[in-house]
Amino acid sequence: MYLEQPMTGQFTELLHTLLRRVAVLLVVFVVVGMGGAFPAKAAAPTGLKYSQQYTPPPSYSGSKLVNRDFAGQLLRIAEFAKSDIIQSQFDQADLTGAVFSMSMITDTSFKGANLTEAMLDQVKLTRVDLSDAILDNTLMFRSTFEDVIITGADFTNALLDGAQVRELCQVADGVNSQTGVSTRESLGCS
Repeated sequence: MYLEQPMTGQFTELLHTLLRRVAVLLVVFVVVGMGGAFPAKAAAPTGLKYSQQYTPPPSYSGSKLVNRDFAGQLLRIAEFAKSDIIQSQFDQADLTGAVFSMSMITDTSFKGANLTEAMLDQVKLTRVDLSDAILDNTLMFRSTFEDVIITGADFTNALLDGAQVRELCQVADGVNSQTGVSTRESLGCS
Protein backbone atom coordinates (compact mmCIF):
# COMPACT_ATOMS: atom_id res chain seq x y z
CA MET A 1 0.00 0.00 0.00
CA TYR A 2 1.27 3.41 -0.94
CA LEU A 3 0.78 6.38 1.38
CA GLU A 4 0.06 9.61 -0.35
CA GLN A 5 0.10 11.73 2.78
CA PRO A 6 3.37 12.57 4.55
CA MET A 7 3.90 10.88 7.95
CA THR A 8 3.01 12.90 10.98
CA GLY A 9 5.61 13.66 13.68
CA GLN A 10 3.92 11.41 16.23
CA PHE A 11 3.84 8.47 13.87
CA THR A 12 7.51 9.03 12.92
CA GLU A 13 8.55 9.09 16.58
CA LEU A 14 6.65 5.86 17.26
CA LEU A 15 8.28 4.18 14.27
CA HIS A 16 11.80 5.24 15.37
CA THR A 17 11.18 3.93 18.93
CA LEU A 18 9.98 0.63 17.51
CA LEU A 19 13.04 0.34 15.24
CA ARG A 20 15.45 1.10 18.14
CA ARG A 21 13.85 -1.63 20.27
CA VAL A 22 14.05 -4.14 17.44
CA ALA A 23 17.72 -3.25 16.94
CA VAL A 24 18.47 -3.80 20.66
CA LEU A 25 16.69 -7.15 20.58
CA LEU A 26 18.68 -8.19 17.52
CA VAL A 27 21.96 -7.33 19.25
CA VAL A 28 20.91 -9.32 22.32
CA PHE A 29 19.96 -12.34 20.21
CA VAL A 30 23.25 -12.19 18.31
CA VAL A 31 25.38 -11.99 21.48
CA VAL A 32 23.39 -14.73 23.23
CA GLY A 33 23.43 -16.82 20.08
CA MET A 34 27.23 -16.56 20.02
CA GLY A 35 27.30 -18.04 23.51
CA GLY A 36 28.51 -14.87 25.16
CA ALA A 37 31.58 -14.59 22.95
CA PHE A 38 32.53 -11.38 24.72
CA PRO A 39 32.70 -12.26 28.43
CA ALA A 40 33.36 -9.44 30.86
CA LYS A 41 35.72 -11.59 32.95
CA ALA A 42 37.78 -14.66 32.28
CA ALA A 43 35.76 -17.76 33.01
CA ALA A 44 36.76 -20.07 35.84
CA PRO A 45 38.39 -23.31 34.76
CA THR A 46 35.88 -26.03 34.08
CA GLY A 47 36.13 -29.74 33.75
CA LEU A 48 38.43 -30.09 36.76
CA LYS A 49 37.84 -32.92 39.17
CA TYR A 50 36.88 -32.00 42.72
CA SER A 51 40.26 -33.22 43.99
CA GLN A 52 41.97 -30.81 41.60
CA GLN A 53 39.92 -27.86 42.86
CA TYR A 54 40.17 -28.53 46.62
CA THR A 55 43.17 -29.53 48.65
CA PRO A 56 42.11 -31.35 51.81
CA PRO A 57 43.85 -30.51 55.11
CA PRO A 58 46.90 -32.58 56.01
CA SER A 59 46.10 -35.74 57.93
CA TYR A 60 48.46 -37.45 60.33
CA SER A 61 45.70 -39.39 62.07
CA GLY A 62 46.83 -42.68 63.56
CA SER A 63 50.50 -41.78 63.04
CA LYS A 64 53.50 -41.97 65.30
CA LEU A 65 55.19 -38.57 65.00
CA VAL A 66 58.61 -38.45 66.66
CA ASN A 67 60.93 -35.41 66.47
CA ARG A 68 58.74 -33.71 63.88
CA ASP A 69 59.11 -29.97 63.32
CA PHE A 70 55.80 -28.24 62.54
CA ALA A 71 56.95 -24.90 64.02
CA GLY A 72 55.46 -21.86 62.30
CA GLN A 73 53.43 -23.91 59.83
CA LEU A 74 49.88 -23.24 58.67
CA LEU A 75 48.03 -26.37 59.79
CA ARG A 76 44.44 -25.14 59.99
CA ILE A 77 41.99 -28.05 60.42
CA ALA A 78 44.86 -30.55 60.15
CA GLU A 79 44.10 -33.98 61.57
CA PHE A 80 46.27 -35.60 64.25
CA ALA A 81 43.56 -37.79 65.86
CA LYS A 82 44.64 -41.01 67.58
CA SER A 83 48.33 -40.15 67.06
CA ASP A 84 51.37 -40.56 69.27
CA ILE A 85 53.21 -37.24 69.14
CA ILE A 86 56.59 -37.35 70.84
CA GLN A 87 59.33 -34.70 71.12
CA SER A 88 57.84 -32.58 68.35
CA GLN A 89 57.65 -28.82 67.79
CA PHE A 90 54.45 -26.86 67.03
CA ASP A 91 55.80 -23.49 68.22
CA GLN A 92 54.01 -20.52 66.59
CA ALA A 93 52.02 -22.90 64.33
CA ASP A 94 48.49 -22.00 63.23
CA LEU A 95 46.48 -25.01 64.37
CA THR A 96 43.07 -23.33 64.24
CA GLY A 97 40.43 -26.06 64.18
CA ALA A 98 43.02 -28.86 64.21
CA VAL A 99 41.93 -32.25 65.54
CA PHE A 100 44.08 -34.06 68.14
CA SER A 101 41.27 -36.17 69.64
CA MET A 102 42.36 -39.31 71.52
CA SER A 103 46.09 -38.65 70.95
CA MET A 104 49.04 -39.03 73.29
CA ILE A 105 51.29 -35.97 73.26
CA THR A 106 54.59 -36.24 75.13
CA ASP A 107 57.61 -33.91 75.49
CA THR A 108 56.18 -31.60 72.82
CA SER A 109 56.10 -27.80 72.53
CA PHE A 110 53.18 -25.62 71.42
CA LYS A 111 54.77 -22.28 72.50
CA GLY A 112 52.78 -19.41 71.00
CA ALA A 113 50.70 -21.77 68.85
CA ASN A 114 47.15 -20.83 67.84
CA LEU A 115 44.88 -23.70 68.87
CA THR A 116 41.64 -21.72 68.57
CA GLU A 117 38.65 -24.06 68.17
CA ALA A 118 40.95 -27.09 68.09
CA MET A 119 39.78 -30.46 69.37
CA LEU A 120 42.02 -31.74 72.15
CA ASP A 121 39.45 -34.01 73.76
CA GLN A 122 40.51 -37.27 75.41
CA VAL A 123 44.18 -36.35 74.90
CA LYS A 124 46.94 -37.33 77.30
CA LEU A 125 49.37 -34.40 77.57
CA THR A 126 52.63 -35.26 79.35
CA ARG A 127 55.44 -32.69 79.72
CA VAL A 128 53.81 -30.48 77.08
CA ASP A 129 54.66 -26.76 76.85
CA LEU A 130 51.61 -24.63 76.07
CA SER A 131 53.32 -21.33 77.02
CA ASP A 132 51.69 -18.33 75.33
CA ALA A 133 49.40 -20.61 73.28
CA ILE A 134 45.89 -19.50 72.36
CA LEU A 135 43.28 -22.12 73.22
CA ASP A 136 40.15 -20.02 72.67
CA ASN A 137 37.04 -22.20 72.28
CA THR A 138 39.20 -25.32 72.34
CA LEU A 139 37.46 -28.59 73.23
CA MET A 140 39.47 -30.32 75.98
CA PHE A 141 36.98 -32.58 77.79
CA ARG A 142 38.41 -35.76 79.35
CA SER A 143 42.01 -34.75 78.59
CA THR A 144 44.71 -35.27 81.19
CA PHE A 145 47.57 -32.92 82.03
CA GLU A 146 50.84 -34.16 83.56
CA ASP A 147 53.70 -31.70 84.10
CA VAL A 148 52.31 -29.22 81.54
CA ILE A 149 53.56 -25.65 81.28
CA ILE A 150 50.74 -23.16 80.70
CA THR A 151 52.47 -19.84 81.48
CA GLY A 152 50.67 -17.16 79.47
CA ALA A 153 48.30 -19.61 77.79
CA ASP A 154 44.87 -18.18 76.96
CA PHE A 155 42.04 -20.65 77.70
CA THR A 156 39.20 -18.16 77.01
CA ASN A 157 35.97 -20.12 76.39
CA ALA A 158 37.88 -23.43 76.32
CA LEU A 159 35.65 -26.39 77.14
CA LEU A 160 37.12 -28.01 80.26
CA ASP A 161 35.47 -29.83 83.12
CA GLY A 162 35.73 -28.62 86.72
CA ALA A 163 38.47 -31.06 87.75
CA GLN A 164 40.63 -29.98 84.81
CA VAL A 165 40.18 -26.30 85.67
CA ARG A 166 41.13 -26.89 89.33
CA GLU A 167 44.23 -28.83 88.26
CA LEU A 168 45.34 -26.19 85.75
CA CYS A 169 44.67 -23.30 88.16
CA GLN A 170 47.34 -24.76 90.48
CA VAL A 171 50.05 -23.95 87.88
CA ALA A 172 48.39 -21.08 85.98
CA ASP A 173 50.33 -17.82 85.73
CA GLY A 174 51.36 -15.18 83.21
CA VAL A 175 49.62 -13.16 80.51
CA ASN A 176 49.31 -14.13 76.86
CA SER A 177 51.51 -11.83 74.75
CA GLN A 178 49.15 -11.98 71.77
CA THR A 179 45.74 -11.55 73.43
CA GLY A 180 46.73 -9.74 76.65
CA VAL A 181 44.58 -12.17 78.67
CA SER A 182 45.79 -13.59 81.97
CA THR A 183 45.98 -17.38 82.12
CA ARG A 184 44.28 -17.46 85.52
CA GLU A 185 41.50 -15.15 84.29
CA SER A 186 40.93 -17.22 81.14
CA LEU A 187 40.52 -20.36 83.26
CA GLY A 188 38.25 -18.61 85.76
CA CYS A 189 40.60 -19.37 88.66
CA SER A 190 39.55 -17.89 92.01
